[in-house]
Amino acid sequence: MTMSKRIIYRDSESGKLTTREYATQHPKTTERERVNVPTPKKK
Repeated sequence: MTMSKRIIYRDSESGKLTTREYATQHPKTTERERVNVPTPKKK
């Protein structure tokens, strides 16, 4: 199974996921992470 990458944005203080727009407006309190997303199996 191959894994694709996805970029998520997380609030540094609470750990909650945020939007890209919020992260660009608050760069000191957000982090960008690359996570693996499994691709669905073909039948």
